[in-house]
Amino acid sequence: MTPAKPESNLINEAMDIFEEIARLRKSGRKAALATIINVQGSVPSYETSKILIRDDGSIVGTVGGGCVEADVWSTAQDVMREEKPRRLHFNLNENPDADQGLVCGGSLDIFIEPILATPTLYLFGGGHVSLSISKVASLAGFETIVVDDRPAFANKERFPEALETYSGDWEQSFAQLQPNDFSYLVIATRGHKGDLTCLRWALATSARFIGMIGSKRKLIEFSKVLATEGVSQDQFERIHSPVGLAIGALTPGEIAVAVVAEMVTVRRNATPSVAALAYQPKVQQVS
Repeated sequence: MTPAKPESNLINEAMDIFEEIARLRKSGRKAALATIINVQGSVPSYETSKILIRDDGSIVGTVGGGCVEADVWSTAQDVMREEKPRRLHFNLNENPDADQGLVCGGSLDIFIEPILATPTLYLFGGGHVSLSISKVASLAGFETIVVDDRPAFANKERFPEALETYSGDWEQSFAQLQPNDFSYLVIATRGHKGDLTCLRWALATSARFIGMIGSKRKLIEFSKVLATEGVSQDQFERIHSPVGLAIGALTPGEIAVAVVAEMVTVRRNATPSVAALAYQPKVQQVS
């Protein structure tokens, strides 16, 4: 028969896992949570039991051990990489060795879901375009952090939806920021000098997305400057500039929709149905 556990033990195990999930998300790490969602007959665990597989391969909890758990661990690596859930079915009648010798004679289904950090948007520049980007990004599920070198343009009154705001010297603000693989950086300061300062810092981070508002000509000028400082071509290719999808946006609100839409395509590993503004298709010569 399926082993039973005291309710208090089940609650404690679940709390340990959920506390660890909260810690991992806060630190910007990936994980996968596997839960037994269906049990038939006798199996070496119980329905709703869970195992959390961290991005470094370590685990919290169990779904019964043996080959079942080994398969779950292996599939969890794909779930974390693809950021998409999987469902596994195990028939222990067909594989009596799946529980390392305990002939249970049952079957179970396990659902494995990715655990991802909440994506964070760092907005550099608190102007009118950033006001709209911050609002649209918040609606799309991004936490927003606003940075500007002017206190009047980066504060909670101006950006009430922002998680944090930083103002003052750029370098001092950079020292307080901790972007990770789930971070999205959008540069929209009031001038070329601020944009270049922020872009130089952004390229040294592990951010998933680096976007900059402006013309292609500006990016070319910046590339020349940064190349003399040792920035590689691979690093330049991380930049989305002009940032946003090519939807004909003109107003700050429309630009915000275009920018956040491109961020979402990166977040979901999707291919947009319209080109990005930074994308320039090759012109075919007509003979």
